Amino acid sequence: MSDSNKAPHVDMLRSPLGRARGLGAAHAGSHHWWVQRLTAVALVPLTVWFIFAVLGHLGASQADMMAWMGSPITMVLMLALIIATFHHLQLGLQTVIEDYVHEDGTRLFAMLAMKAACVLLALACIISVLRLGL
Repeated sequence: MSDSNKAPHVDMLRSPLGRARGLGAAHAGSHHWWVQRLTAVALVPLTVWFIFAVLGHLGASQADMMAWMGSPITMVLMLALIIATFHHLQLGLQTVIEDYVHEDGTRLFAMLAMKAACVLLALACIISVLRLGL
């Protein structure tokens, strides 16, 4: 069989931009990377705010803490911190599982268990904030 009868290699059909983006079969590799970086950037000011807010309320009474948590700005920032933290956690653990768990069945179980744990913990935190603030 001559080389002219062979089907062209898939990489030859991609543009240089398509090869540079490095999208795999799911076409989601760069999206995952960007979302992980965006959540990391969002977590920096949220975490700094949280640390200073907690330090500023050391020794405060329960009534003072309830009043602080009842503020709409505080609740929004706390909920944003919770959502960004658990989404970032899920993305990072997904990468670790994909890289280091090689059996398909084990990888699927680990991924489902990890995502379920992240969702349940995030929901518990969100409900706690809402109960304190409302």
